[in-house]
Amino acid sequence: MAYSATTRAAHPLTGIELRTAGSPDLTAAAVRHLTLLGAADLGSTASDGPGTVSLTGADGHPLTAEIAWAAITPSDEVTDEATAQAATGVACVHGRRSGKPRGLAVDYLTTACAVLAVQGLLAGLIGRARGSAVETVRTGVDLAGLLSVGQYLAAANAEDGEAVPFAPGGPPFTTADGVYFEVETLDPVVWATFWQALGVAGRLAGSAWRSFQFRYATACSPLPGELHVRAHAADWESVRRAAKESGMSLCAIRSLQDRLAEPRAQAPWQLSPRLPASPLSSPTELARPLAGLTVLEAGRRIQAPLAAYVLHLLGADVVRIEPPGGDPLRGMPPTCGDLSARWLALNRGKRAVEIDIKSAAGRAELRDLVTAADVFVHNWAPGTAERLGLDDDDLSVVNPGLVYAYTSGWAGRLADVPMATDFMVQARTGMGEAVRPAGEPPAPSLMTLLDVLGALLGAEAVLAGLLLRERTGHGVRVDSSLLGAAEMLTEPALCRVASGAGPRRPAGFREPLPTADGWVSVADDCAGQVNAVSLTKRDTAEAVASLRRRGVRATAVTTALDKLPSDPRFASALTRDVHGAVAVPTPWRFA
Repeated sequence: MAYSATTRAAHPLTGIELRTAGSPDLTAAAVRHLTLLGAADLGSTASDGPGTVSLTGADGHPLTAEIAWAAITPSDEVTDEATAQAATGVACVHGRRSGKPRGLAVDYLTTACAVLAVQGLLAGLIGRARGSAVETVRTGVDLAGLLSVGQYLAAANAEDGEAVPFAPGGPPFTTADGVYFEVETLDPVVWATFWQALGVAGRLAGSAWRSFQFRYATACSPLPGELHVRAHAADWESVRRAAKESGMSLCAIRSLQDRLAEPRAQAPWQLSPRLPASPLSSPTELARPLAGLTVLEAGRRIQAPLAAYVLHLLGADVVRIEPPGGDPLRGMPPTCGDLSARWLALNRGKRAVEIDIKSAAGRAELRDLVTAADVFVHNWAPGTAERLGLDDDDLSVVNPGLVYAYTSGWAGRLADVPMATDFMVQARTGMGEAVRPAGEPPAPSLMTLLDVLGALLGAEAVLAGLLLRERTGHGVRVDSSLLGAAEMLTEPALCRVASGAGPRRPAGFREPLPTADGWVSVADDCAGQVNAVSLTKRDTAEAVASLRRRGVRATAVTTALDKLPSDPRFASALTRDVHGAVAVPTPWRFA
């Protein structure tokens, strides 16, 4: 694709025309991101069909993203957000805290799919700049669903069992004066000290640590009832005092109304061009537009590792920077062979080098690697990169063309914030209300919604940075965050608040319906057409067939992720890697 001669700073799509068609539910978020990146929106043709988003430069050759509800599943199985969550296992994972499948009240998978579509378009443009002839990229909401549950799916199908059992329960807690709150710590001593300050016996508090620690892996946290009782016996000031004295990070669950009063960013990422650089190397491959590019990743937990994994799926050579002795999460149960199934879901196909970045020699070794890299991505705690001399100002000296990517928690935009972890960001940003319908207490989902979406936004920002580097000849710093992911998901609810409407979806929204042997989910626009009582007398397959005969779009709810590889809807798409871990399909098809 040819570009116009002038490109504004930080807008890699300036001079490119954008046209859309099909369902706005599938295209709207992608259009917003593409226009934020500089594309000129020439309008859309709305219909109920699949979405198409086309970018056309000065050469007149469009690059088109085709977005379907069902890219790999039969078309009658996934027809909207509700059925996508139900079929792909998202409702299963989100529902673990309550003991039954529950749909998210936010449009999580259509949002994630929109980001995947933008990633595909940006990668396609990068590929074209490097000699590829890509014309079309295809993705689907069902593919976004599988990617979102990839870690949980790999763990459910591993050789051994979970480190802690599944059972309903978990935070948040409620004080005597009615404050819902979340807590966070990575230290078992801090955990025990906090609860002892509220009157919980030390041994009981200690016994609850493992369940709390592994809630990121299991999406549930069955805690002793005594913890909830003691929290409810204390007022908010007493809880705050206990947190301060113990070192516990604490966050009262904010409402969407509270969040509306705070400033929000227009875009979920920021691009900052730097020094002149060389253009990208070439040639490349049609299906792997980042082939030949090197990404250095110094990530931990989910956000940065998954962002780098997405870049690997697009063809980049990803090199992980691990501490001496390797990443301790490699052995986190459950395992396939001697590797953690969850770790493989985030790091499959990457190379690794062990570097002690706390030492001068280790930092020098990392800088040497940076000289030949295209991207450096990390999610270190705020201030760490500056303290180590590894911030973008430092690394651009050794590689002016580097795309430096920081995937943070809060992006430095809010004051007085708690620890920057998924559930705390959910609590602080109104997600506790947004993900649950009216009639339920506000509570963050124990599925790692923001870590996953934050990772996708991080990869999207890197791709925009690489394209900007190609067009301007400048290195780029790109910043993304969990906060940006939360803002993207809560924006529709905040718009409802701003208009004076209720912020939350109605009671029972996206709640699966029980059958004689399982659950079914119906499309959002069909929810009022179903007699729920009649379904309890039918098995799931019969219930789905009966609903479809009446014109009600419905699907069976996945209730056990270990059954998904044999589910006819997904069996042909799911594979196992060389370690035996279940792998979800690459979420794009380039042609």
